[in-house]
Amino acid sequence: MHKKIHLLVTAGPTREMLDPVRFLSNVSTGHLGYQIARQAKRMGFRVTLISGPTALKPPEGVRFVSVLSAREMKRSVFQFWPTTDALVMTAAVCDYTPVHFSRSKIKRIEQKTIKFKRTTDILEAVGKKKGRQVVVGFALETEQVRKNAMRKLKRKNLDFIVANWYDSRNNPFGDRRTSMVLLDRKGVRKRFQGMAKQDIAKSLLAEVLRFWNSKK
Repeated sequence: MHKKIHLLVTAGPTREMLDPVRFLSNVSTGHLGYQIARQAKRMGFRVTLISGPTALKPPEGVRFVSVLSAREMKRSVFQFWPTTDALVMTAAVCDYTPVHFSRSKIKRIEQKTIKFKRTTDILEAVGKKKGRQVVVGFALETEQVRKNAMRKLKRKNLDFIVANWYDSRNNPFGDRRTSMVLLDRKGVRKRFQGMAKQDIAKSLLAEVLRFWNSKK
């Protein structure tokens, strides 16, 4: 690389706090995002990793930003966006957050209604501002995987989307081997079949780099 490409990676879940001790979240572990950041550093990228809460140790040599909520992740993404060449957004950002945060622990009562509001779709917001940047999104689906992923890619103005799915034969969470499909605007670009996430990361970054070079 003639110039060190600034790669921005998001990883892990967000937590949307209901009260000081309870939150809405998901089962994302952050493994793939951390592997992408680690492999990108080895390949010569300049890497910033923005991560929600995980049990993982940040890769050496990358700029690491810890966030908690969807709001914090959005703020950090847009902080680094002006100097970003490529964004790989593996983070599983919660779609909803409570309308009101209770400053004291919510007591157990027979009926309790909690109202939620939508969080900002960070990828969609970034897609509207995209210039020469390469933007890669992720879509976890349980049905009509390719169709739903392609719809997201086009709606959010992405260059690539990685479609993965959850069923009895494919569990994409954690550090286990998994299967995914990389899609571009023309459809299937590459298949990752039963691969370790380290190898998926290397292959995905090679595609990002190839596409980046083609845009020069």
